[in-house]
Amino acid sequence: MAKVSFFSGKQIPLEMHKVRIVQKLNLPPVEQRLQAMTEAGNNTFLLQNEDVFMDMLTDSGVNAMSDRQQSAMMVADDSYAGSATYTRLADKLQDIFGMDYFLPAHQGRACENILAQTFVKPGTIVPMNYHFTTTKAHIVLNGGTVEEIIADKGLQVTSSEPFKGDMDIAKLQGLVQQHGADKIAFVRMEAGTNLIGGQPISLQNLREIRQVCQQHGLLLVLDASLLADNLYFLKQREASCQPLSIREITRQLADQCDIIYFSARKLGCARGGGICIRDKALFEKMRGLVPLYEGFLTYGGMSVREMEALTVGLDETMDEDVISQGPQFIAYMVDELQKAGVPVITPAGGLGCHINVMEFLDHIPQQEYPAGAMAAALYIASGVRGMERGTMSEQRDPDGSEPMANMELLRLAMPRRVFTLSQVQYAIDRIVWLYQNRQLIGGLRFVEEPEILRFFYGRLAPIGDWQDKLVAKFREDFGDSL
Repeated sequence: MAKVSFFSGKQIPLEMHKVRIVQKLNLPPVEQRLQAMTEAGNNTFLLQNEDVFMDMLTDSGVNAMSDRQQSAMMVADDSYAGSATYTRLADKLQDIFGMDYFLPAHQGRACENILAQTFVKPGTIVPMNYHFTTTKAHIVLNGGTVEEIIADKGLQVTSSEPFKGDMDIAKLQGLVQQHGADKIAFVRMEAGTNLIGGQPISLQNLREIRQVCQQHGLLLVLDASLLADNLYFLKQREASCQPLSIREITRQLADQCDIIYFSARKLGCARGGGICIRDKALFEKMRGLVPLYEGFLTYGGMSVREMEALTVGLDETMDEDVISQGPQFIAYMVDELQKAGVPVITPAGGLGCHINVMEFLDHIPQQEYPAGAMAAALYIASGVRGMERGTMSEQRDPDGSEPMANMELLRLAMPRRVFTLSQVQYAIDRIVWLYQNRQLIGGLRFVEEPEILRFFYGRLAPIGDWQDKLVAKFREDFGDSL
């Protein structure tokens, strides 16, 4: 990777790309931001994009494509079946992951649906380092249960642990002994734990999990949606990986797994997804669901243009200069917020900067969705759209009770090659202001609560008039500034 030091001694991330296409942004006045948040039911997912200044909701489907990706889309083979575009993508995946079989799908959760329908039966268990919302929903809908067996270090909010996404091997062995191998649908590892701060897994931990799986005849499935960031952290933080190229690290990870699935909306900076499979029998077991739910086996719900862009994007993911930009920007944001006393998840992970709302808004009980309130408050204060990752992102138990999340986080995703450093600095400035005025922020309550994945389209209302007070304080401190 290109290493550049500044004479000033400052540690500033330096983009190894230049911007050739721009998109105009709009920053509405604070009063309009309050109105937009009210109309969105205090759910940042329901905001209109035209009302958003910096969209840090997600890094899914919003990463900037490279010039090579854009040009590749022009040579796509639009055949329904037997497309040369599909062959190029399948060959690229085989080259990178070393697996002979590939099933395309329109995005990552479509892959989760296929995996859950194929392997999860009523009463089965899926051990994993940590759940993702849609992954858990698919497993539960098919009668299974999720067992999170992340190592204890993973739930430490602030630490210097380099691989907080690692699984507890002793707990995995204990689960197999308690329930029996026949009750384990598969073991799932997420390379970059989304819900606890984008924290990476180590290659050593994956090797140890592989040994347990071989011992008991279990399938090891890797969710590689956030693999690009995880590869960067492996290169930086794991001694055995430092002499290796990104491509070599990728193959060593893949060699531990039976199945790798991913969302191309994250991995590869395109649209779509797919499942890579080592064993032909497993491939044949799953492939019938692709034409049933997705499309023909050679496009699986993806346009061929997106497949061409993904093929190039996967190749670019093997370039350390390409994959370093996101983690470096995230680390910069985390460091700057820490200096200002703002509680954040450390060490800086992938995907985005994660604010520890449990500490930021320690006066708001979890039953009043502090991370959701923080997301609403930040939008009002700045026009920055983040995502709640806490109790609101969970769903109620069958008896109607509400489990409290392990963490209450505001995730500020860092779409790749999208924001400038001055824009990131603006977000930092408004967060610091909000932290100084955090006692003004109150909780939220549901007024429309869907049963499944309520955080996507549920609507909430503020408890009290705290949002009006926040706007008044903004005007007092910022005058006529946007």
